[in-house]
Formats: sequence, structure tokens, C-alpha cells
Amino acid sequence: MTTPKNPKSEEGCPAEGLLKQLSGKWKPQIFRLALESPLRFNSLLRQIQGSNRQSLSVALKELESEGLLEKTVIQLKPLHIEYVLSERGKSLVAVFRQLEGLL
Repeated sequence: MTTPKNPKSEEGCPAEGLLKQLSGKWKPQIFRLALESPLRFNSLLRQIQGSNRQSLSVALKELESEGLLEKTVIQLKPLHIEYVLSERGKSLVAVFRQLEGLL
């Protein structure tokens, strides 16, 4: 006997999408640090203990592709890149703070 599929269960809980976007190596830490100020890659390497270049790079790219961070190239010398919360990322700050409060 097979169980009929419920289309609602396939969509999942609305909070599930946010949790998936913020899950993964270093993503919650990066998001939390982005709340405070613009982020630079080397600064993140120093601030997040145990991180490495590859995993940090992957996490930043994923957060950017999910629309939570925006990447900005600063044309001043020395040339550098900063990551800031996007409008979508800013809209999730209250939810993120509530999640932090539960711990």
C-alpha cells in the first residue's frame, strides 16, 4: 500500500528554506559578522577560528547566490572586495536574532 503524496509536505515549512540557506560550514558565523559591518575575506579568515580559504570561499559564494550577501569590488588601492548584507539578508535579521535567542 502506498501513501498518497501531500503537495503541502513537499513544499515544507517556510522556515525550512531559511534554515537550509544558513546551514553549512561557516554560514551562520558569516551572517552574524555581516550584521556588524562589511566583511573582507582575510578578516573573516582571522575572525572565524578553524576556517580555511576553500570552505570560506564556498560559503561566501553560496550566501551570495542565495541573495543574502552582496559582493562589492572596491576600486581603491589596494583593490579589495567587501561583502555586505543584501536587502533580502537585512529582511532576515529579525528572524536570525530570534533563532540566536533560542539557544
